[in-house]
Amino acid sequence: QVQLVESGGGLVQAGGSLRLSCAASGRIFSRCGMGWFRQATGKEREFVAGINWSGGSTYYADSVKGRFTISRDNAKNTVYLQLNSLKPEDTAVYYCAADLSRAAVARSRENEYDYWGQGTQVTVSS
Repeated sequence: QVQLVESGGGLVQAGGSLRLSCAASGRIFSRCGMGWFRQATGKEREFVAGINWSGGSTYYADSVKGRFTISRDNAKNTVYLQLNSLKPEDTAVYYCAADLSRAAVARSRENEYDYWGQGTQVTVSS
């Protein structure tokens, strides 16, 4: 089993930056693909970024490409999401998720992920 705890959310002005962290418990983190999703109020949860188990494959939603960067440190059982050039439309609860399949490529569908964190709020003011 994998437990995920997100941190790093907060209130930031448009154009600012944040770094989200997701700490994972369990010994299998290094074999898990990891993803970040977000859900804005009144909207469905959407994919943001994914990284495969080795870190060799990443994938981004078009809306964040070039602004957000996903990375992982398997020695620290942690995955990160660097958010730059933030926009008010980036306001959402951000969730990390773990994919146990050890796929060679990063995944983007919710049903491909097995474990989820509780989320961290990111609010971008204009």
